[in-house]
Amino acid sequence: MLLQAGDLLSPRAAASYLAAIETVSASCTVIYADDDALDHSGRRTRPHLKPDWNSELQGHFDFVTGACIVRADAVDLADADGTCDWTARMVSGAARRGTVSHIPKILHHRRARPLAPAKVDPVQVASHLPLVSVIIPTRNRVTLLRTCITGLRATRYPGIEIIVANNDSDDPETLAYLGALAEGGVTIVDQPGPFNYSAINNNAVALARGELICLMNNDIEVLSPDWLAIMATQAMRPEVGAVGAQLLYPDGRIQHAGVVIGVGNAAGHAHRFLRPEAEGYFRRHSLPQYVSAVTAACLVVRRDRFLAVGGLNASNFPVAFNDVDLCLKLNQRGWQSFYEPRAVLLHHESVSRGLDTDPVGAARFAGELAALQRIWRTDEITDPFHHPMLSRASEQFALDLTPAAVPA
Repeated sequence: MLLQAGDLLSPRAAASYLAAIETVSASCTVIYADDDALDHSGRRTRPHLKPDWNSELQGHFDFVTGACIVRADAVDLADADGTCDWTARMVSGAARRGTVSHIPKILHHRRARPLAPAKVDPVQVASHLPLVSVIIPTRNRVTLLRTCITGLRATRYPGIEIIVANNDSDDPETLAYLGALAEGGVTIVDQPGPFNYSAINNNAVALARGELICLMNNDIEVLSPDWLAIMATQAMRPEVGAVGAQLLYPDGRIQHAGVVIGVGNAAGHAHRFLRPEAEGYFRRHSLPQYVSAVTAACLVVRRDRFLAVGGLNASNFPVAFNDVDLCLKLNQRGWQSFYEPRAVLLHHESVSRGLDTDPVGAARFAGELAALQRIWRTDEITDPFHHPMLSRASEQFALDLTPAAVPA
């Protein structure tokens, strides 16, 4: 256990670590716990309730060193010897050798701890970027679609196939624009009938030629030409499944920074309504990391992996939660969902379809929620990248102060 001068241990720290050692596998090399900060008067402040092991997040923000025990070997010691950051090097070396386990309890009270960076290094874009098929379901609202297509055409990427899935548009201006797009090389696929987001996208994927699929809402607005190269680079990693972007509301606040399973006993968008420049919860909204799910409003995934898990579930999730279900199926296969905050786009959320406040829409949503809870137990489980002491009623990583959540 590597401690800094002045740090204090919880009275239950030794027993908690010993109990953890008895339950982890022989390959476990690091066990870490939650921590809080001690102010000048010794008062405990700013608890850091951490996710389960997230190697991507750790690579951008060391949330483990200083609040953990390490099974170090001679190689770890030799690698760390003589360096000013030897403790962090020892922890990272041990973590690469084995597995890492998390104790979701505050066991360390720290005089000082590293600050999460306000900005991370740019993505090193892959030298070979495959063809991406961008699929955009739409119905009327030509202004939205035109903005979306204009942004795609300004995107800096070597190969983009655009497929517009037309769901019963009847506005003359929209139909004229779709005709012009078809003449300009865009594939227009007619998808008549009641709106079923899952079926529309599945049908379009069957026609797609790209190695990568980008699901995109027609109310997405591109802000920077490098967004797709960034997301595609991450999607090509062997361990990654669905990649989601940071999406902003038109007023600049965050609409999506990953999805947390269990919020609202369903799934919620992490850090919603936070301003990107704010500190938030240890700047998690600004750091690349593995997450349980991302939104399909702008999602990139390998086509073969999309198909391997059966695509979107059109029967149980025609409109809502189909992206969550997709991501959880990919996660089960070892293809982890990934939040990429360096790809930033604007999302005029649900402006095209509107909200499901009518009786038919409300009934459909209730059925989709029931299916999500039945299939994935979202009303019972805690997201491994969230924390059992964080509120299930908040998308902003707020403490849960109900008696059941506060440890004895």
